[in-house]
Amino acid sequence: MTLRVIEVTDRTWEKTVEKGEKPAVVMFYSAACPHCRTMEPYFLQYAEEFGEVVTFARLNIDANLWTAERYGVRGTPTFKFFCLGRPAQELVGAVYPALLRRMIEDSLQYGEECARNTTLIDYEITGYA
Repeated sequence: MTLRVIEVTDRTWEKTVEKGEKPAVVMFYSAACPHCRTMEPYFLQYAEEFGEVVTFARLNIDANLWTAERYGVRGTPTFKFFCLGRPAQELVGAVYPALLRRMIEDSLQYGEECARNTTLIDYEITGYA
């Protein structure tokens, strides 16, 4: 993995993605996921290409259940684009690499406007009683 892709955890998620300085694309993955291995080279390629303006991160959903549950990740790979710390777009599965590239490009162009129209994140809410 290149230095342009950050491995995030439940503990580092907020600082890296929700309160990060740049928009973020996150690949939610699991170790046993063959489609994740198929998509990873493209994700790494796009990290090299767009890494100056977008944070690229990966989160292992098996080891970080809280964040995966919080964002409704049910399958892997799931790619989510975050702008202003809020999810703006997502793709699920082994999609055509061109679709992932297009999501990144579109989100860079329109993501901030979209994020302004979404609900703020309530940091006091947890899924656990």
